[in-house]
Amino acid sequence: MHESFLPLVKFALSEDVGTGDVTTLNAVPSNVGARAAIVAKQPGVVSGIDIAAMTFREVDSSIKFKSTVRDGQEVPAGAGLATVSGSAASIMTAERTALNFLMRLSGVATLTRTFVKAIEGTGATILDTRKTTPGLRILEKYAVLCGGGQNHRLALWDMYLVKDNHIRAAGGIRAALDRIARTRQGDLLLEVEVESPDQLREALRPEVDRILVDNRSPAEVRRAVEEVDAWCAAHPPDSPRMRPGARRWPEIEVSGGITLETARGYAEMGVDYLSVGALTHSAPALDLSLEIEEVG
Repeated sequence: MHESFLPLVKFALSEDVGTGDVTTLNAVPSNVGARAAIVAKQPGVVSGIDIAAMTFREVDSSIKFKSTVRDGQEVPAGAGLATVSGSAASIMTAERTALNFLMRLSGVATLTRTFVKAIEGTGATILDTRKTTPGLRILEKYAVLCGGGQNHRLALWDMYLVKDNHIRAAGGIRAALDRIARTRQGDLLLEVEVESPDQLREALRPEVDRILVDNRSPAEVRRAVEEVDAWCAAHPPDSPRMRPGARRWPEIEVSGGITLETARGYAEMGVDYLSVGALTHSAPALDLSLEIEEVG
């Protein structure tokens, strides 16, 4: 795990440990050693093994952490994910923070994998959103990758995304795009959210790389796909940003309350991407535990 995450680990430990783990400090002799195992109590996809290891080592650099699985691996209930050995007191002090990271990220990866499997074979891709836990975005987006999804933009600086409020504040799609064109950084993708056929037609311009069809019914999404494909047939793309293997340009993303029950139906309409905020804002933590197996 990249050392840039160390400040995040330090902050999480300070939040939990504070001035000291009073129970462990007063109940467990400092010279007692232990070996413990991190165990999955339910099936899922692992993510965050390295940051869990970093957490233990930040508490005590002498702790030995050995993972028995890799990030992105599916595990059954009862599977051991890692063993931790060293000072029993240090292991218990780091335990909750390490498990919080691992449970949260594995939960995101597990839900992502479920969505990816739901649309398998359609040619569509599952994307995350910016609906992430403050401070944990880069880790949660990493967990999406572990689950087989792809990342949408990381933040506000790495992609143009003209949404409904931009359109209202700018005075329309055309006005917003014209302003962007004057200062555009050419390597950044440009996406436009549309909520009606009129907006879609206004957004279909050669400089637009992706159309976001948001909160529309299946029938409306189907019509949008047909209209974009008709426009693409009449305007062969020559964008330097065109993704290798893309089946159209601009590509089509659909979003807005997509669930496991509806995802495949949207994907089968021929859209390129489904963005699912639930991957990061509603994923349940994967149930894991740390169990001391040996003391001495």
